[in-house]
Amino acid sequence: MKVLLSAYSCEPNRGSEPGLGWSVVREIARHHEVWVLTRPDESRTAIEAELAQNPVPNLQFVYFTLPFWQDSLRWGQSGAMQLHYYFWQIQAYFVARQLHQQIRFDVAQHVTFVRHSTPSFLSLLPIPFIWGPVGGGESAPLSFWKDFSPKSKLYEIARAIFRQVGELDPFVHLTTRKSAAIFAATDDTAQRLYRLGAKKVAIMAEACLYLEEVNQLGQASLFPPLPVKFISMGRLLHWKGFYLGIRAFAQAGLADAEYWVLGEGPEQDRLQRLADDLGIASQVKFLGRLPRTETLARLAEAHVLVHPSLHDSGGWVLREAMAVGRPILCLDLGGPAAQVTQEVGIRVAAISPEQAVLDLANAMKQLAGDQSLRQQMGLAGRELVRQAYSWEGRGQLFTELYEELVQSKGTGLPLETTDLSIN
Repeated sequence: MKVLLSAYSCEPNRGSEPGLGWSVVREIARHHEVWVLTRPDESRTAIEAELAQNPVPNLQFVYFTLPFWQDSLRWGQSGAMQLHYYFWQIQAYFVARQLHQQIRFDVAQHVTFVRHSTPSFLSLLPIPFIWGPVGGGESAPLSFWKDFSPKSKLYEIARAIFRQVGELDPFVHLTTRKSAAIFAATDDTAQRLYRLGAKKVAIMAEACLYLEEVNQLGQASLFPPLPVKFISMGRLLHWKGFYLGIRAFAQAGLADAEYWVLGEGPEQDRLQRLADDLGIASQVKFLGRLPRTETLARLAEAHVLVHPSLHDSGGWVLREAMAVGRPILCLDLGGPAAQVTQEVGIRVAAISPEQAVLDLANAMKQLAGDQSLRQQMGLAGRELVRQAYSWEGRGQLFTELYEELVQSKGTGLPLETTDLSIN
């Protein structure tokens, strides 16, 4: 089939949103003829270099950006970038409409920077439209805000306002109604989509791994050398909750254990001061931002992934930990709540910071003292990522979805029959 994909962020050999976009479009191109709408300012050079080295005959890119606003990258995740994204989506519709007149696409899908509170104007095309996986409906519980800095509280307030304004946008409601299939990354987002008028929403994690990488990561030993090492990986942002992990580690009183923190960000100084104030500075190692290969090597040397995020759709770090065979310790919120089963890790409630820290500490003590439990969860994680989180499986699922939508003339699917929810 001829498939049109909107990927505002798409770049090979990257993590996060750019890597997600690249993996999705490449996998779908294994099965169909694919045209991808994306931006030249972020990715064109990298994409063309990758395709020159590893051609994908069925994959074509259409680059464009706002003529009056050439560079959105320097704005980071600010409101200015959100505005750029919105206007880019409008421009994408006119580009797509002209392409459709020439190519006659069978289906269209929006695959990156997919927020439930921002519309996709590709839904206005006269072909079946798939929206998602969609994120953005997760929120940090209010009881945890007392630990945030004034700047972090302003971030959360601005995020909530932006989301509420977006949910009032008539084009968001139109996108919801005109989508033949909607996937949400978390139950929080699914519930908001239902309030926007969605009739059927399936839960689908955003990130996967290729089976080749799963096999490579699975070669790591299930018994890394002692002492027991807990590890947290990601940007050092307030909502990632790393401060909860450090507090819990101190409360657990594991004198022979270590806690590794990989990443960089505005919270680094605060986290280092926290470790010092708690008297565990010698046990908490801040390793900075490392290349992905070295990051994965560190993950293989650790025993448990600690991922106490307060509003996360879920990402590669969970998948990578499962593939390596490491138990996951997280809060019962957002993406981790949907993806970390009791077989592969421990989810703790997020009622208050004090309660969460206590429960995390108890879970750390349990995992540190039970090697057989770590092994059991590690093996279960490897099996789960192979069965439910492979890009090969995702590509096949989308192929079946496209076929069914075309056959049903875009009237929608009985999504409750698809095996997408991992709870």
